[in-house]
Amino acid sequence: MEQIAELRKRLKEEGIDYYIVPTADFHNSEYVGDYFKVRGFLSGFTGSAGTLVVSEKEAGLWTDGRYFVQAASQLEGTGITLYKMAEENVPTIEEYLEKNVKDGQVVGFDGRVMDAAFGKKLEKRFTLSYDKDVADAVWRDRPPLPATKVWIVPEKDCGMGVLEKLARVREKMAEQDAHHLVLSKLDDIMWLYNIRANDVDCNPVALSYTFVSRDSAVLFLQEEALTEEAKQYFNENNVVIKSYSEFTYFLKHCEITGKIWYAKEDINYLLYKCIEKRGASVDLENPTTLLKAVKTPVELEHIRSYYLLDSVVLTKFLFWMKENAGTTPVNEFQAAKKLDAMRAEIDGFLELSFGTISAYEANAAMAHYSADKEHSASIRAEGFYLVDSGGQYRGATTDVTRTIALGAVTDEKKMHFTKVACAMLRLADAKFLYGCTGRNLDVIARQPLWDCGLDYKHGTGHGIGYILNVHEGPQDIRWQYKPKQKETVLEEGMIVSDEPGIYVANSHGIRTENIVEVVKEQKNEYGQFMGFRHLTYVPIDLDAIDTNYMEESDIRKLNAYHEAVYAKLSPYFAGEELERLRQATRAI
Repeated sequence: MEQIAELRKRLKEEGIDYYIVPTADFHNSEYVGDYFKVRGFLSGFTGSAGTLVVSEKEAGLWTDGRYFVQAASQLEGTGITLYKMAEENVPTIEEYLEKNVKDGQVVGFDGRVMDAAFGKKLEKRFTLSYDKDVADAVWRDRPPLPATKVWIVPEKDCGMGVLEKLARVREKMAEQDAHHLVLSKLDDIMWLYNIRANDVDCNPVALSYTFVSRDSAVLFLQEEALTEEAKQYFNENNVVIKSYSEFTYFLKHCEITGKIWYAKEDINYLLYKCIEKRGASVDLENPTTLLKAVKTPVELEHIRSYYLLDSVVLTKFLFWMKENAGTTPVNEFQAAKKLDAMRAEIDGFLELSFGTISAYEANAAMAHYSADKEHSASIRAEGFYLVDSGGQYRGATTDVTRTIALGAVTDEKKMHFTKVACAMLRLADAKFLYGCTGRNLDVIARQPLWDCGLDYKHGTGHGIGYILNVHEGPQDIRWQYKPKQKETVLEEGMIVSDEPGIYVANSHGIRTENIVEVVKEQKNEYGQFMGFRHLTYVPIDLDAIDTNYMEESDIRKLNAYHEAVYAKLSPYFAGEELERLRQATRAI
């Protein structure tokens, strides 16, 4: 590839032997704006997660199980080797570097887009060059840095004002004897100041940093982001505004009166090096992360309302797909656009929460497949269609996945579909003692699949933001034990996805995803029991269910869920559509 060849020339000039290009912006965000898609530009792999390593003679791309099929296809013929993360006999990036980097050689990366945690590991083993964006000289028509206007989420829509949030954050700082807090994580900053913007597609965030002390708060924003309303708002809340580009200089030269709190997973390596030189520090998870994850009663009220409206739209879309597949010519891209347009009609809609995944048959085996106008499969009246989608609204961020049969499907596919449905419903119906984390519960979802020797290469659940990122920590549901990886107790008021699946390369993919709210159940001599409450109310396709693969308890769970779906959705349906809803939620 020409890009890789030119990059190698630049690396030789800079004296860098191995260059690492992660998928990140200056804030370690999961999704990034076009300006930061350097790895995609250099490699041609467009998945949202992956790391490229380039040396004089080799280039490798590391990505996780969601993208194995997509990466293999997009890297074909590029000369870039695909390294399937967490697979047997596949080295990690660190192991690869340890094996290949010779004494005296230099490992390089742009320190602004490398997370501090990984950079700290590398600095123990290698000579590093981290102050050059070498790829910038190769990407001549690079898009500009995004800069959109900020807007304010009224306190009545989130239940907590800026001054109260700052007070709660400072309480946490005092507990850790920290005098200053550095926040670089964009959704945490948006939550803290009750602001949003559009600097990243589908993520309503503004590029920003903040430096909070015991008696002051400084917010760094691009000047183009500020409106007169925003300036007045920040002034009223005693928030000092400085230029986004000044933050590194500020961090190097501001007055420090005690310990600085930062989270190495959420700041870049360059900022970490600045903090390291300023003296004592506290490396802990951002206090804002857990505060943000537990939704206020006001937020939960809005979330429930919007998830219901979102469920209505998706259900009507799935009915349309069932009725028109094979009679009305439609491909994956067109189907996605139709759903997007239907969702956009909901009052309060802002944008999608991620690009709609509209995948037919074998394409659905790629967990994060993306159809486009030029590459899109025609949908026929047979097999499975999967759609994973969501919206950003004035009172919620939604996420939901359904798979439907558009005609005849094999017995094996029905078995897979039924097991996935059972897995989702079993987890949603779980009762557990307070103190459990997602790792305690993941096996409940996987057990129906593991019993058949099946599995899926992604977590079962992730947290979701409030008018923010569709993937939000710290809570999650996963089974693997990883040393030093933090686990978070599931608290009342958190919301989390429940999304088991099965993916068979070159054949089909199935995922059934509901979002659930963590609630308190009974409390007795054994402690406080917890459970989940559905936020998603969309029928599970009975045409693909085979009760031969269900236990009696699974059938009861499915019937109970469908009874609730009908009760919730029926006021929004009439005539033939209401009859379709009745049939789609009938007891089996």
